Amino acid sequence: LTPRKTTRGATWNIRTMYQKGKTIQVAREMKNYKIGVLGLSETRWLQAGQLRLTSGEQLLYSGHTEDGAPHTEGVALMLAPEAQRTLIGWEPVNSRIITAKFITKKKNIRLNINQCYAPPNDAEEEKKDDFYQQLQSSIDKVGSKDVTILMGDFNAKIGSDNTGYEDTMGTHGLGQMSENGERFAELCALNQL
Repeated sequence: LTPRKTTRGATWNIRTMYQKGKTIQVAREMKNYKIGVLGLSETRWLQAGQLRLTSGEQLLYSGHTEDGAPHTEGVALMLAPEAQRTLIGWEPVNSRIITAKFITKKKNIRLNINQCYAPPNDAEEEKKDDFYQQLQSSIDKVGSKDVTILMGDFNAKIGSDNTGYEDTMGTHGLGQMSENGERFAELCALNQL
């Protein structure tokens, strides 16, 4: 990944990849939009692993690992060949967080991508607390010079009132900040994102 060449990143809550032909459809859309790194939420796949698609993309995925787990949640990163060449490593944190680290042309600076699928606003507080604690742990592993990108479906509304978060967010949101929006804004402010 170089500063001279634009690498597009995107995220998509696809509702499921647990159906025939969906992976190829997603790869086709990725190529159509010339996306280098595509984060996927709500894949509904179980376990963690990686696949090399016949079309050239690499898919890193993380889902529930327990026996008899339901086909819910799940996150993935689909990488185009240029992103695959710069991949240093990746970690399937859980069914809601996957991280990947990439080299850049800048010496000693890495790009860290965290693809997330946060619990919805009406989820139990304990689930939301666990999600944000695990996300913070992932962020804490990053070097001070490294670049961090958080992307995915945070099930959050941040609204347009950025009072107290002027360094973190702009004023172009819609509606009122939800509880998940407050959690997300707090996490970003704490980590100077």
